Amino acid sequence: MIKSFRVLQGAFNILLNKTPLLNNLELKNFVQELLRKRKIFISAFKLYSSPLYLIEQQVLLDRAHQFFDVFNKKIPDLQVYYAIKSNNHPMIVKTFVDFGFGLDVSSGKELLLALECGATNIVFSGPGKTEQELEIAIKNQKYVTVLMDSYSELERLNNIALRAGVLIRTGVRLITDEKVPWSKFGISLSNIPDFIVEVKKHRNIQLQGLQFHTSWNLNPENYVTFIRKIGNTLKRVDREDLEKLQFIDIGGGYWPPQGEWLQLEGTPEGKLCSLILPSSKSGVFHYKLKAVTIEEFANQIAKAFKKYIFPLVKCKIYAEPGRWLCNDAMHIILRVIDKKGENLVITDAGTNAIGWERFETDYFPVINLSRPSLKERKCYILGSLCTPHDVWGYSYHGEEIQKGDVLLIPYQGAYTYSLRQEFIKPLPKVVFYTSSGEFKECSYNNLNI
Repeated sequence: MIKSFRVLQGAFNILLNKTPLLNNLELKNFVQELLRKRKIFISAFKLYSSPLYLIEQQVLLDRAHQFFDVFNKKIPDLQVYYAIKSNNHPMIVKTFVDFGFGLDVSSGKELLLALECGATNIVFSGPGKTEQELEIAIKNQKYVTVLMDSYSELERLNNIALRAGVLIRTGVRLITDEKVPWSKFGISLSNIPDFIVEVKKHRNIQLQGLQFHTSWNLNPENYVTFIRKIGNTLKRVDREDLEKLQFIDIGGGYWPPQGEWLQLEGTPEGKLCSLILPSSKSGVFHYKLKAVTIEEFANQIAKAFKKYIFPLVKCKIYAEPGRWLCNDAMHIILRVIDKKGENLVITDAGTNAIGWERFETDYFPVINLSRPSLKERKCYILGSLCTPHDVWGYSYHGEEIQKGDVLLIPYQGAYTYSLRQEFIKPLPKVVFYTSSGEFKECSYNNLNI
C-alpha cells in the first residue's frame, strides 16, 4: 500500500513538473541557419546522390577552437583529448589530431585508429581491456597513458610491461556512481589511498593521474560535486605520493549548447502517459531541456579546482570532449522514395544509419531542401527498413513533401555514425566537405592514413 502510494505520488510529481516546450522562434531560427547552407547540401546530393553522411570540417575546427579557447582562459595548459567513441570516422579523428588535440580511446580498435591517424598523445580508458589490447598499449607506450580500471588490470598491465621491459604511464579511473551498472567503471574513490600504495609494489607502473566521467551533463553540477569529493579524498594521501600526481582527467559529457530536444515520448510525462493511453504523436509539439554554455562549464569547473584541488596539488587538467565537438558537424541527407499518403512518406535510408531508434524519443527537425520553408507540417517521415521503429520524425519543415524531395536530418555527428549497423539496407556514403570548400568522398579504404 505504501509502495503504491509512492508510485502514485511520483506520477503526480511528473505530471506537475512538465518538461518545458521548445520555443517556436528558437526552432525557426535553427532551421533558418541550416537553410543558409542549402546550396552546400544540395550540391552534395547532386554529386553523390543519397543517402549521405555529410561532414563539415570547418564546423569541427570552429568547435575545437571554441572549446580550447574557452577552457584555456580559465584553466591554462588544459590538455584536450577527443573521445573517438562519439564519432570514429577517420577524417574527423585526423582533423582533431592535426588541430593539436590528443585522443581518448576505449578499445584496441580505437587505439590502432588513433595511431594510424598520427596521434602521439593518447589516453586509453574503458573496463575489461584484453591482454591483446594492453599489449598494443605497451608496444606504443611512448604515446599512450593507460587509465587503469581495476586492481586486476593493474596486475595484468604490470606483468605485460615487465615482460616487455618498459615503464608504462598510467592513471586510474574513479567510480562516480556506485550503483550498478555505473559501478562497472573504475574503482571506488574511497580506495584511492590504498590503490596508490598497491601501485608502488609494481615497479613497471608509473601512476600519474586520476580520471572520472560523469556521463552526459546539461550543466557542470556533477563535475563540481565530484571534484570536491576528490579533494576530500586527496587529503588522506601521503604528501610524497600526492606530489607525483601530474593530472586529473575530468572526462567528457558536455552537452551541446542547443540542449536536449525531445519528442513527447522522450519526456517523463510522455513515458508515463504511454503506459496508460495509446501514444499520440502530434508532430508539432517539441520539448527542450536547457544546457548551459561551454563558458559556464569552464567557469564552474575552474572554480572547483581552485577551491578543492590546487591548494593540495598543482596538476594539469585533461578533458575528453566528444559529443560537444562533433555533434553539429555531421548531417544526414535522404530522399523521399515513396509517398503512401498525405501524411506518410518513405525515405531511401533507414535508421540503421544511426544505429538506434533515436527519433522515437529525440527530436531534430526534418528539413525539406527541395521545397524549403520555415513552416512545420505534420507527416510521418519513415525509413525503408522492415521494422515499424524505423522513424526519422513526425513532421518536416517545408512547403509540402513529394516523392523525390531531398531531406536533411541535421546535427547527427555524435553517437550515430559510431553506432551505425549493417541491418537490411546498405549504409550511406560519407562525404567530407573540407574547410577549403571542396567535397571529398571518403571511406576507411581510401583515406591513406
